[in-house]
Amino acid sequence: MADYPVALVAAEVPARVRKSLYPEIFAAKVGERIKQPLGDPFGLTVFGVNITTLKPGAMSALRHAHTCQDEFIYVLEGTPTLVTDAGETMLKPGMCAGFKCATGDAHHLLNRGDIDVVYLEVGDRTPGDAVTYPDDDLFVTKSSDGKSRTMTRKDGTPY
Repeated sequence: MADYPVALVAAEVPARVRKSLYPEIFAAKVGERIKQPLGDPFGLTVFGVNITTLKPGAMSALRHAHTCQDEFIYVLEGTPTLVTDAGETMLKPGMCAGFKCATGDAHHLLNRGDIDVVYLEVGDRTPGDAVTYPDDDLFVTKSSDGKSRTMTRKDGTPY
């Protein structure tokens, strides 16, 4: 059995080294996004928890919708713009948003401000999830064991 900490200081968790899993043509669009994985040090496998920082001009992800994964965010600092199929909503510290899977409602956060946006994000890690990206030629599927992802164009050709 692995040794996991009992508790830790969130601000001291090292940032994830890999900035994005997207194919290179999309990775640059995200901008400077910094994720500190808070669940991983505890060995959590059912859901993930990150503190995410978006520098000015950055986005949380390409606008996307999951088939099997619920997501939740809670804004700690800054004023991100939440973009969904319904339009744009300005968020501020203390506000939260949830994204139920299988609705098809694509979403992401944009930092259009002059200061960092910092938020807590929680998402489950359901195997077999598929992700659609209505604004980009990208489709992602997670394997049934949850250990790998396949990224293709919408017509199925690989990147």
